Amino acid sequence: MNEGWLNDEYIVVFIEAESALASSKYELSQYLPGYTLVGLRGWDDLIVISPAGVMCSLPTIPIDPKMIVPFFFPEDLSLESDERFTGKIKWYLKPLIFGGDPQDEENLTWVSHEQHAELVVWWNNQYKSIKAQADNA
Repeated sequence: MNEGWLNDEYIVVFIEAESALASSKYELSQYLPGYTLVGLRGWDDLIVISPAGVMCSLPTIPIDPKMIVPFFFPEDLSLESDERFTGKIKWYLKPLIFGGDPQDEENLTWVSHEQHAELVVWWNNQYKSIKAQADNA
């Protein structure tokens, strides 16, 4: 795993072996079949590669194909490491899609990569459930 600042964004890039494991932990195939998780962008977004080999990003919650936007790394990718954040991911206790306030410091915590994957899966399941209930109403 390589992580650090790329301009004003904190980036986490998984090496190839980590990528498959991360895709599984985040249950990516449930939401984006055929996509591969290659990293995290600014703590709030996933960086994925489509089955056609196109790099994109989208929010961690919800993982929704409609929210995919193009993304690319510069050819000479060089991340500026920052020991304050190594191995940590910023997490909103109440995600923004559910009305969480990004300015409220009480809504912010730091989690491990393992915890992040678990939280992303749990909150995406909540989103999916709420959306299904709304669609059936």
